[in-house]
Amino acid sequence: MKRVACVTGADRGLGLSLVRSLLAKQFSVFAGQFLKESEDLKALKEQYPEQLELIPLDISNKDSVKQAARVISSKTGYVDIIINNAGIIRSADNATVLVELDDEGMAEIYNVNTLGALRVSNALMGLLLQSEDKLIVNISSEAGSIARNRRINMYGYCMSKAALNMQSSLMHNHMKTLGGQVMVFHPGWLQTYMQGKKDEQAEMTPEQSAEQIIGLVLDYKKFLGEEPAYLDTDGSSWPW
Repeated sequence: MKRVACVTGADRGLGLSLVRSLLAKQFSVFAGQFLKESEDLKALKEQYPEQLELIPLDISNKDSVKQAARVISSKTGYVDIIINNAGIIRSADNATVLVELDDEGMAEIYNVNTLGALRVSNALMGLLLQSEDKLIVNISSEAGSIARNRRINMYGYCMSKAALNMQSSLMHNHMKTLGGQVMVFHPGWLQTYMQGKKDEQAEMTPEQSAEQIIGLVLDYKKFLGEEPAYLDTDGSSWPW
């Protein structure tokens, strides 16, 4: 029986690399495409025409999420793994409380990073419960860890990821009674386009991070527990 995954924010960066890694491991993948045109996804579709489905998806928009879920439901009877990868950062979020904060920008970050993941998991829950794995993977950040926080800014991003972590805990408490679980990842400091341009100074490529994350995801039974696993890419636990 083929294994099926859904990945959000698949246009580039970590999301694209997660899709590529899953395809190489023989998964059928529904890739949530935010950008109208993605040459990288188009090339992957040509390489894996039978395994890859490109799904228009804006996780900040409830109607877009519902439409994507309808399309996915028309093509499969189950989804084994949901990877909530899509997320944003705003440069204005670098401000501290010594200046006026951009509360509208912070609300936008929260709408995508926290509520967006919840919308997707909620919309695909019926398909997820039809699978054997029943696994939700939320791409969070070290910025979501309250215990290790040393920052004085990035209120919107950090709070959105801490809230995503709480969402993951709530979801896991329920999923474990239904035979599933939730995993949460700090993917590392990546050379991605989260702020609109490529972060060339970052220490890890998206490809490296994705391979390590998928390796841990495929070994998910090792991390089953009362709490969701909150891991970095080498499998070490992060404090909440």
